[in-house]
Amino acid sequence: MRNPLAIDLFCGLGGWTSGLLAESYNVVGFDIEQHVYGEHRYTAQLVVQDVLTLHGSQFKDATLIVASPPCQEFSYMAMPWKRAKQIANALRGEGEFPDGYTGSRTVAELTRLFDACFRIQREASEAAGHHIPMVVENVRGAEAWLGKAAWHYGSFYLWGDVPALMPPTVRAQKFNPDGTSHGQGSWFAVADSKNWGSKNSGGSWFAIGSPGQKVTGQNPVMALAAVQSSDGETGRKGFAARLGESPNARFGSKSNARKMASAMIAKIPEALSRHIAYTYHD
Repeated sequence: MRNPLAIDLFCGLGGWTSGLLAESYNVVGFDIEQHVYGEHRYTAQLVVQDVLTLHGSQFKDATLIVASPPCQEFSYMAMPWKRAKQIANALRGEGEFPDGYTGSRTVAELTRLFDACFRIQREASEAAGHHIPMVVENVRGAEAWLGKAAWHYGSFYLWGDVPALMPPTVRAQKFNPDGTSHGQGSWFAVADSKNWGSKNSGGSWFAIGSPGQKVTGQNPVMALAAVQSSDGETGRKGFAARLGESPNARFGSKSNARKMASAMIAKIPEALSRHIAYTYHD
């Protein structure tokens, strides 16, 4: 018997995919780039393509579609910071964007990736001649812009065809790359990296921080710089070696350090992904 097909949109390192593979699905993941960070990489068939360019008709044979669109903007605007509130108000037409702001300028732009998921599902279902279920994961901060989630599994909030029966969620939440947890609704919580030895004294992954932050640049991903490489190098050289980067690689928004941190935090708990996979298995 042919294994059912699942489509994983914005697949990252494959949090959804791990559970789908465990439940005997064939999985095809789509992402705008390939995520490879040392031994961490996507484990199923990967298509490097912008999800916005996909047409759902190509997924007419799918049994299930899952998706985890990036949530950084939703998370940031959920923070109790003046700049975060200013951005949210400006998107609602209630003020001006702060100087230097380069993010979404309209609500339609803010939600375009989320909306694309449901467009793809609709096109896939029309091509198949029957409804193809889809579950989309994001953060609590997205509810202000996307509407109330159908369910949440700890800090993993779910929209779409969420099963009526879901597993217990008491301890389920996103984690920082070093294993420390952070509160619901945000990718930007501060963690004292217990393994990598660099304490963040406050704020976000951005240059600006929370009220009271005295130092910028001490962001969570900077803690990764203390990782030791296989040849004994520590600090920036050690981390660069682990990721195959130049020792002088910057830890900016496009660095492997930042991307790895985001991808690790975003991984779906296997208990959740397996439950969804099992529910919709042919």
